[in-house]
Amino acid sequence: MIQALLPAGGVDSAERSVHHANHRGLLDGHAQPVARASIDAVIVPSYRQAAAMAAAAALAADLVCPLIALCSQSAEAAAVRKVARGAVAVDVASPSALPPLLTTARLAGTSFARSSDTALKRNIGLAITRMTGWQNVLFLDDDITGVQADSLQRAASLLDSHDVVGLQNLGFPDNSVVCHANRDTGGHQGTFVGAGAMLFRGGRVTSFFPHVYNEDWFFLLDGERLVNVAVHGTFAQARYDPYANPTRAGSEEFGDCLAEGIFSLLDDGGTTADADREFWGRFLTDRAALIETIKGRLPAATVSAFRRTQIAESLKAARARLLEITPKLCVDYLGAWRHDRDTWRDWIELLPKDLSAKKALSHLGVGC
Repeated sequence: MIQALLPAGGVDSAERSVHHANHRGLLDGHAQPVARASIDAVIVPSYRQAAAMAAAAALAADLVCPLIALCSQSAEAAAVRKVARGAVAVDVASPSALPPLLTTARLAGTSFARSSDTALKRNIGLAITRMTGWQNVLFLDDDITGVQADSLQRAASLLDSHDVVGLQNLGFPDNSVVCHANRDTGGHQGTFVGAGAMLFRGGRVTSFFPHVYNEDWFFLLDGERLVNVAVHGTFAQARYDPYANPTRAGSEEFGDCLAEGIFSLLDDGGTTADADREFWGRFLTDRAALIETIKGRLPAATVSAFRRTQIAESLKAARARLLEITPKLCVDYLGAWRHDRDTWRDWIELLPKDLSAKKALSHLGVGC
């Protein structure tokens, strides 16, 4: 059963109109596995120093399956291989073999461009999965702990009836900065499943991760609606400071607006086709009202004075970036995303089959 992770008490009508505190109604939280299924691989987009791979390495050993570490930033493949014996670890740059995407080009050189390479690594993972023929695959971030092999194998059996199985986070909430601020000032705020701990069926998936914040929410969309997503098993997200650098809130704002807007439509029985300029005009106005509401609660928030200052600076950065987002930009981006879905599907279906993981990475221009 999915836990709402919301404070006790109802949600007043004013808050409901500007912010959906959670999207749990879109998920199948009642699916109960009656069997176990094997896991074919664990894929980790690694950013942290090699020691952070210990939990993933132990899990892969328990599952008796390959561990793929796609390394960048503080993660170095050579160091990861020392921590995770037998892992296929590579240092990732931008593989020229992946198809160019309009969503990436649309934001390149603008204030909305993302420096993170999370989407790139996860797309590499999808391509490897297709070329190796793996079926039940786990995406796992390197700041995740507490995943149990037995529970994961049970969850994998649900892939016979569901497209994706997300695990439930029992650790630190993994929200955007604005949503953290909403919670920390007394607002009603839940969480959603994400690719930080997510099982998928390799032979069935033709979606991709766009280069934008909340890329995993877009991955879960099958054109106009959400794919069939079950929830089973748990994990713990490591604690981090969402307010340490206010630019984080600004860098998230475009992707957070897009994802929260689309998923609010899905909550209300709509589809992505309903996300026209009129909708985005209303949503962006509501988003600005949400930020102002959070800001207004800040003086009474039960946090330290220093934390209050940090939250205020983050909200300022988010509000400044929000002012740059127009309904036209949102509509244009979704048009590019639809085009990219077709591009990605056509490309991935033509990839060579029955390769080893190392040969698949080599095919993509990622050295081993």
